[in-house]
Amino acid sequence: MNQRTLRTAVYIDGYNLYYGRLRHTEYKWLDVVALFESVLKIQDPASSIEAVKYFTAPALARFAAHGHDSMVAQQNYHRALLARYPAKLSITFGTHSFDKNGTSLPTFITGKPFDRNIKSHVWKLEEKKTDVNLAIAMYRDASKGLYDQIIICSNDSDAEPALAALKEDFPGLVIGVVSPLKELATEFRSVSVSLSSYADWTRKYIRDDELERAQLPSRVPTKKKPVDKPPHW
Repeated sequence: MNQRTLRTAVYIDGYNLYYGRLRHTEYKWLDVVALFESVLKIQDPASSIEAVKYFTAPALARFAAHGHDSMVAQQNYHRALLARYPAKLSITFGTHSFDKNGTSLPTFITGKPFDRNIKSHVWKLEEKKTDVNLAIAMYRDASKGLYDQIIICSNDSDAEPALAALKEDFPGLVIGVVSPLKELATEFRSVSVSLSSYADWTRKYIRDDELERAQLPSRVPTKKKPVDKPPHW
């Protein structure tokens, strides 16, 4: 008797993946489809990835480390992914917001306890809509019966209510969580228990060798101009 194929969709919190696992590494030119196909081949060979849904927000040049180059690099990365997987991958954009006048927050001073009275005036950049867009997409897809298995790549506890609703409303749906952390997570970057508690399985890390094997080609052909890996990536 043949094992049933699990129709699978992967939902990636791009912001969480970048800051949790890719920042300060040489693996930013990541083929997310190839990565999760590799992970699922180990986790459950019966899984068949039907869709990879990537949620992020456009980089703002004025706040990025490489300014305009950072914005172009992100745009080219998205173009490369969409050109490589036009039928399987989608990207949903949220926004960034910031207070033009800045905001006052408590100042961190090494070796000193928290003191709410010592404040610094800072720029506070916030990503908006990504969590909501991801949660709505998971729930709508589950309600349509499109997939047998839903996987979220995030370590953000804000996704807990969505997973709780999926678990309660669709008990036959398999839920997987892949935490965008290094293999040896530190005490400061542990796996979110609030997410894993609603999962049928949890992958607590993504290894360096998995990221290395799942890199896009240095040049990705498109219907127009080919896309090259950004020099600073």
